[in-house]
Amino acid sequence: MTGSDPRDPNATYYQSMSALEKIEWMIEMDGYALEVVAPDIKSDPPRAGYSYTINFPEHVGFPEVAVFGLTPVAARGLLGLVRDTLAAGTEVPIAVEVVGLLDNELRCCFAPVDVGEWGGLFVTAQAWYRAEHFEIVQLVYPDRNGFLPYEVGFDQHLRFAQPVLGRVA
Repeated sequence: MTGSDPRDPNATYYQSMSALEKIEWMIEMDGYALEVVAPDIKSDPPRAGYSYTINFPEHVGFPEVAVFGLTPVAARGLLGLVRDTLAAGTEVPIAVEVVGLLDNELRCCFAPVDVGEWGGLFVTAQAWYRAEHFEIVQLVYPDRNGFLPYEVGFDQHLRFAQPVLGRVA
């Protein structure tokens, strides 16, 4: 079938899939799905775009992971790196700073997110898990100067791009 988008001849086919069918297809292909949520500039304060995984617990034995403020392509690359690291057997700690995952020994943190408080941001995951409890962590990454969003020195121009929802130590 030829779609209306010249960059993707199957675009029309994929558009006819429901959201959960797309999730199932991505999980079948990659072991996990990536849900991309567009920014909401009309909210107060504006909410950055974000992406999160679905099926990480089953696929790699780790909570779902959300990342804010990155393009979908960058988020897919970063979360794919996390998936590959976990699949290789590396233990990744939660709620503490991690060095060695990102280039140049930059620090990051997998901060636990309270789904009871922030679950409205993860509606596709809630539908996937049929409203049963699931765990999700936020991958918090540094600015260009190496500061994490909760540290003095973090570039304040980026504070809306990467809000910290998760609990950090």
